[in-house]
Amino acid sequence: MRRAGRRPPLLAGLLVALALVAVGCSPGDDIFFIGGIPDQDVSMLKERFDKLARYLSDETGVETRYVPSVAYSAVVTAFKNGDIQMGWFGGLTGVQARLTVPGAKAIAQRAGDERFRSVFVARPGSDITSLGDLRDKSVTFGSPSSTSGHLMPRLFLTQAGIDPEEELAVLNYSGSHDKTWKLVESGAYDAGALNAVVWQTRVDQGRVDLSKVDVFYTTPPYADYHWLARPDLDARFGDGFTEKVRQALLSLRAGDGVRQEEIMAAFQADRFIPTANENYDHIEDVARTLGIIEG
Repeated sequence: MRRAGRRPPLLAGLLVALALVAVGCSPGDDIFFIGGIPDQDVSMLKERFDKLARYLSDETGVETRYVPSVAYSAVVTAFKNGDIQMGWFGGLTGVQARLTVPGAKAIAQRAGDERFRSVFVARPGSDITSLGDLRDKSVTFGSPSSTSGHLMPRLFLTQAGIDPEEELAVLNYSGSHDKTWKLVESGAYDAGALNAVVWQTRVDQGRVDLSKVDVFYTTPPYADYHWLARPDLDARFGDGFTEKVRQALLSLRAGDGVRQEEIMAAFQADRFIPTANENYDHIEDVARTLGIIEG
């Protein structure tokens, strides 16, 4: 005989599902999901964002989880669909994400992101010493959607008088900054373009063989990485939630305790600073000029 007051598991589960539908919720509505473009080694990114997710959970009182991705475009799509509510984007992917979600706001960036740079690398002792020398050479960018690994390097290459599609012997996309320098180091490509911060970090870590690959050109500065928040955060998690998250990010300081030190070290920076959508207008203009964003 069934004990009084106890529902069968299937019926209980059905009632929970119906209750969630009745109040317009889904099972994950109480979880704040964050993501980031996969611009570096996957294991490093998981450690970086998991640490930040735990910090944000404690600071906001809302459980925060990192959603990994294998493609830049997939992070933009996840942001558009609400599968993540905040993302760590590059300049270009941030613009693309905002265009799909009107009202989305850039809320923070690293101190160095307002004047970011790319580097072009090649084998030391080769005949490549300037961008003009890349004509008829094999060159690898990072992801097609990368600001520092493709968009801005392509702009500067074009300004140097080289049409990448017509005048490079081979044009490749490695998918990430780490893969770019490794491909040049291995001799698979004559040259490559990547994020200057990733490059310097790997050099400092002793992971790069500078006898096989080194910098021959550093670009002028431009605005790049930033945190982008969906416009419905307060409606979903409570009034003031967006500002609470922003303040939690801005409160992080390298050297202010072991936890904060580890988080900022994972982001290869000392702190985050405020930013705004208009800081990336130039990135959007460049993307439209090069035909990467249409319309």
